Amino acid sequence: MSPRAAPRPRCERCNLATHLCLCAEIPRVETRTRFILVMHSLELRKKSNTGGLAALALTNSALITHGAPTEFLDVAALSEPGTWLLFPDGPTPPLDAPAPRQLVVLDGSWSQARRMTQRLPMLRTLPRLVLPPPPAGMLRLRETSHPAGMSTLDAIARAVELLEGPEVAAPMARLAELRVKRIADCGSLS
Repeated sequence: MSPRAAPRPRCERCNLATHLCLCAEIPRVETRTRFILVMHSLELRKKSNTGGLAALALTNSALITHGAPTEFLDVAALSEPGTWLLFPDGPTPPLDAPAPRQLVVLDGSWSQARRMTQRLPMLRTLPRLVLPPPPAGMLRLRETSHPAGMSTLDAIARAVELLEGPEVAAPMARLAELRVKRIADCGSLS
């Protein structure tokens, strides 16, 4: 049995291996809509996590952690008027509803996101922004278990496009594509 290779150093900011670092490529994306990313605590140090990358790009965003036993989750921001939830299914608002002022994005696996909606009751009452299925040929690092599945970064880019327009979303979409290409070209996240 061979000794285990030492893990490659990772960038403290974008969380990728330093040879894959995307920090110089992270755009500044200004939106009218505020994005609140609720990141499951198990996602914090995952190399595959894209929610943290999205939060770095969005100037009007906040990142809060859910599920850490020693941290208190302040849910006051999640119940402000005009708050919607980005989620693949559930009750959609009426067509004449005003656009959201802020959008809650759950960052985690599908099972983690479902559990967050069960454990944070105010999320179940929010109107839902449901994205159309991802386009055929969308670059991904892995297959998803849900037909509408995509990375958090891809989902936010698509939400920005719906809410703010394609010009505002383009830098987020480019960042998501660059991340996939860079990792795929090197063959791994490490």
